Formats: sequence, structure tokens, C-alpha cells
Amino acid sequence: MATIPPAKPRILVTRKLPDEVEARIEKDYDATLNETDELLADDDIIAGAQGCDGLLVTPTDKCNAALVARLPDTVKIIATFSVGYDHIDVDAATQRGISVTNTPDVLSAATADIAMLLLLGAARGAYWGERIVREDRWGAWSAVYPLGYEVSGKRLGILGMGRIGQAMARRARGFDMEIHYHNRSRLPSGEEQGAVFHETFEDMLPHCDFLSIHCASTPETRGIVDAQRIALMPDNAVLVNTARGDIVDDDALIAALQGGKLAAAGLDVFRNEPDIDPRYRSLDNAFLLPHLGSATIETRVAMGMRALDNLDAYFAGDNPGDLLNRI
Repeated sequence: MATIPPAKPRILVTRKLPDEVEARIEKDYDATLNETDELLADDDIIAGAQGCDGLLVTPTDKCNAALVARLPDTVKIIATFSVGYDHIDVDAATQRGISVTNTPDVLSAATADIAMLLLLGAARGAYWGERIVREDRWGAWSAVYPLGYEVSGKRLGILGMGRIGQAMARRARGFDMEIHYHNRSRLPSGEEQGAVFHETFEDMLPHCDFLSIHCASTPETRGIVDAQRIALMPDNAVLVNTARGDIVDDDALIAALQGGKLAAAGLDVFRNEPDIDPRYRSLDNAFLLPHLGSATIETRVAMGMRALDNLDAYFAGDNPGDLLNRI
């Protein structure tokens, strides 16, 4: 008697993914793919999830409590194509017995590269410098204009010394920067590599010629970079954010950039992106990127493969409680 192969798990994939990732999906899963890459409305996700065992989502899919409550009972796992998972109401999913997974590790290097690019670009005037060239305003050499700020040998404060924060520290050491950090817990001494730990964020800020944000967006961290804390930083400091936009108070940061408290900012993430606060666009001392932290071919493929590894592990019977990893 012929053996009937087990049915492949059925999943909904909400956005178009790299070709190598979709090829593996089609081989291992009964999948509904998004060929057009159009954003799916909540109703589209619910319709597509009917009869599915799992969802493979991205940060553009806001899996809040209301959407999670509407998912069919067949859905047992939500795998997100991202390291951050603030777009998913994990508590609501847990209450329904739905596991949630993310993709740490594989994007740490690419995101730290972008953070270093932002740090250098903000400090050395990459935005206004490029405009001078492109707009044909490059005049005679001057010893006093335009000028940026030195990076080498300066003090770098890192908020969130997880995988990406540690990768950023390694890059900054190449510029002889003195590393300070605040984290939920202190790293083992062997992993600090000379970095100075601060028990509180406020204690670290006076030591930050540069501040690079690498913490997760949580109720405790949203809006933590506000006017009061920016005031604790040295004058002419530079702020870099590659984590989540809602960690920074836009009004406070923009006021500090306009008023001269901060020399510059390098931002890859924003509140309500892509509908960002339009005031950023008019600031010559703001070096802005459109959320490119993980945007390399190699990293996006690795993220997809990690998401599929998570799905494979779940459907193979691994403990769902071990699948969600923090930054």
C-alpha cells in the first residue's frame, strides 16, 4: 500500500520575499504568497488566514489585539520577518495559544553598519556636504566653513547592549571611541571589552558625545529620549537611532537640533514611518535614511531563512516558549 505523505503546513505570507526564500516556502509549505507585494488590509489577512496553520508577517503588518482576536483557530504561530516584534501584540497571541517568533542575529551586522554610517554621516555633514556638490554650491576652500565634528577618540554611549549594540561597539572601537553603555543588565566582564556600564540611562548621558540607540521598543523605552534626557548630554552631541522611532520624542529632538543643543542626528527609523514628522526634512543637521538597517540582499535572505527555520522548528514540535528571542 502506498504511503500518503503528510500534508504540508499551510501558511499565509503577507509580503513578497526574496526569491530564494519563496522557493523554500513553496517546497516545504502549502503557502499563499503575496506576488504583488501590496500591503494587506486587516480583512485581507483574516481572509487569507482561513484554514492556515501559521502566518509569516513583516513589520508592516500590525498584528494588534483586535486582529489577533479575529484570526481563525487553526493559526498556531506568527513568524515575523524582523528582529523587532512591537507590531505584534504578543500577550494577545499568547492568550490564544499562538506562538510568536522573530529573526535575531542575522541582521545585527547590517544594522550596526548603518548605525556607523549614520554616526559618521551626521558628524561629518554628509547631508549638507552632498547638497553642496549636487547643487553646484561648492565654492573656494575655507578654513572655517563648512565644518563637521571629529569622531575618532570621542565617547560613544549605547542604549541597549544586545546583539546589535555589541556589533556597534565593535565597529566604534575601530575609531578609538570610548564605549559607555546602559542595558537592562550588565554584560559579563569578558564581553564588555572595556566598555563602561551605567546603572541608569541618565547616568550615562553626560558621557555621550555620541548616543546610539539599540534597545527594543517597549512601554518602558517609548519616548525615553525626551527633552529632559537630551539636556543631560554634552553640548554639540550627536544622536543616532536605528532601533525604533517611538523611542525618541520628536518634538524634543527637533528642538535640540534647531536650538543647537545637539550638533546633529542620524536617523534610520521614525514614528509613523513613512509618514514622518515633516520638520526633519528641513534640517541640514539631520542625516536621514528610509529604514535601511537590514536592507542588504544577504541579510534579507538570511532573515527569511531564519523565519522559516522558526516555522520548521515549531511544526517539528519544538517548545514554542523557546522560540521568541529578544534583541
